[in-house]
Amino acid sequence: MNFNKLKFGDTIGIIGGGQLGKMMAQSAQKMGFKVICLDPNPDSPCKPVAHEFITAAYDDEKALHELGEKSDVITYEFENISAEQLNRLTQQFNIPQGYQAIQLLQDRLTEKQTLEQAGSKIVPFLSIKSEKDLNDAIHTLGYPFIVKTRFGGYDGKGQVLVKDETALQEARALITNQECVAEQYLDISLEVSLTVTIGNHKQITYFPLQENEHRNQILFKTIVPARTDKEQEARNEVNKIIDQVHFVGTFTVEFFIDKSNHLYVNEIAPRPHNSGHYSIEACDYSQFDTHILAVTGQKLPEQIEILKPAVMMNLLGRDLDLLEEQFSSHPEWHVHIYGKSERKPDRKMGHMTILTNDLNETEKDMLKQFEGRE
Repeated sequence: MNFNKLKFGDTIGIIGGGQLGKMMAQSAQKMGFKVICLDPNPDSPCKPVAHEFITAAYDDEKALHELGEKSDVITYEFENISAEQLNRLTQQFNIPQGYQAIQLLQDRLTEKQTLEQAGSKIVPFLSIKSEKDLNDAIHTLGYPFIVKTRFGGYDGKGQVLVKDETALQEARALITNQECVAEQYLDISLEVSLTVTIGNHKQITYFPLQENEHRNQILFKTIVPARTDKEQEARNEVNKIIDQVHFVGTFTVEFFIDKSNHLYVNEIAPRPHNSGHYSIEACDYSQFDTHILAVTGQKLPEQIEILKPAVMMNLLGRDLDLLEEQFSSHPEWHVHIYGKSERKPDRKMGHMTILTNDLNETEKDMLKQFEGRE
């Protein structure tokens, strides 16, 4: 696929003004592009760094059309936008990412079915619409299994781990008003993710495999390079997905590795991802740099060089309460504060990246710093 190549001074429209939109805008600006952002929150992180800001709901057709009229290309920072409206926008404006990935991946059932069609290795799953389907999951998948809503939900929201009969009531409550997906629970040894950018002429650029740890369903830390031999296998799985789904720009595929060292595709984020934030300092191009290069029609780097191994820690509201006074005493901590107006204990307020020659020792040191988080 070929698409328009932007010039210095051209304008990038971003749907979504959270931290991802902010970091996209910062990459765009250093390359000489202007940025317009649309978000319903007038205090969103992207507003202070955008040349223009449109305060409007994501489904406000008039506002989206205004964004299109003022932009030379449109991109988005998250997947929970209307695929139908995005489709209509693609018919009028330059949106190289299209709407298909959003349409497929914002629905967990369709995502699983798409991965199955691609030949990806995934855990067994079932569509759950009724009490009967839930009973079928018990017999087909066996305990434990996870019930997730088909639409919405992130950072652990909209899902229930069903370990035994005692958790069935919570699962029944979840399926009362919405369709769900049940997935067989894996005995996980490691979680990893692979961030990839696809550009003009189907150029593909891979970032190094990322090792992740979640706490309370929220990403706690990322270590790069991942301490596993699964990088090439992960790339092979991504290549299957690329053949099935239209991508332009940066996206991330998350994987599980079980106790038997088998790799499974978990889910796909069709935009820059939390686990790729380390790339701002640790790589010669960040995931946001390559995203902007891709959507503006520029040539991508053939490969990403990791400049130094890194540990990236998410900073929630409770982490700022714990560590804020220490930041100025640690110049080796590359701290990013997103600029969200309200600090909440479990809200992502920023992240920090530590470059290191000894991943294991740095990991231990940082875990000590976060001992008061729980």
